[in-house]
Amino acid sequence: MIQTSLYWEDKEANLQMLEEKILSIQEKTQVVVLPEMFSTGFSMKPEKLAEPMDGKTVNWMKRVAAEKKVILTGSVIIEEEGNYYNRSIWMLPNGEYGYYNKRHLFAFANEDQHYTGGTERFVASANGFKINLLVCYDLRFPVWARQQFDEEKAFEYDVLLYVANWPERRSTAWKTLLQARAIENQCYVIGVNRVGDDGNGISHSGDSMVISPLGEILYHKAHDEDIFTITLKKEDLDEVRQKFQFWRDADSFQIFTGVPFEG
Repeated sequence: MIQTSLYWEDKEANLQMLEEKILSIQEKTQVVVLPEMFSTGFSMKPEKLAEPMDGKTVNWMKRVAAEKKVILTGSVIIEEEGNYYNRSIWMLPNGEYGYYNKRHLFAFANEDQHYTGGTERFVASANGFKINLLVCYDLRFPVWARQQFDEEKAFEYDVLLYVANWPERRSTAWKTLLQARAIENQCYVIGVNRVGDDGNGISHSGDSMVISPLGEILYHKAHDEDIFTITLKKEDLDEVRQKFQFWRDADSFQIFTGVPFEG
């Protein structure tokens, strides 16, 4: 987890800074998580900053993931078929990738006026863990993150992973909701946020966290830049789910993301 300040709308500076931080990691590492819009900051200028999927930032992710032999993830501004997306990319060391387009756009900052929202969830996998990628404002919408079970009552995912540029003045909501998502979904929750002021003078306290399936805080860092490595234990997760089988009483539901029908 890399909690860092970002250079406002300066890709070159951010990519150089982040590469140095990533290559400095000494611990055994499988996944490295960067904040939301890690190459630019939370900018409403996609016309100026967006790249295609074969652009500089994605190619940088491919190169660094291969060199460090890690999965690298975080969100970037992507242009595709005339639309702009706040896209979280899951880059494997072999150059293959998956991605998730942020579903809930932050209208309070006019994100909905510049970007197109996603319509599909994306669950990645790493070392036996299923990881649900989400972005910042998605945290406020529990239905979108809610566990769904198949006919055999198998859990859809094991980890909720939020990357963010969440302002300090609403940090209480950030911390509280991260814990709530872990408790209600009986999963690990990881939230990686930035620190420092952005180009609009908005302060970010970081408050990056790792939460256990019981809602316990396993890691929390406020205000300072930090590079933190933690090992998630599948056996601990399985024990919680087996001991507290609250999931058996969960409601069945479906999410429809297309145009509502009339009738």
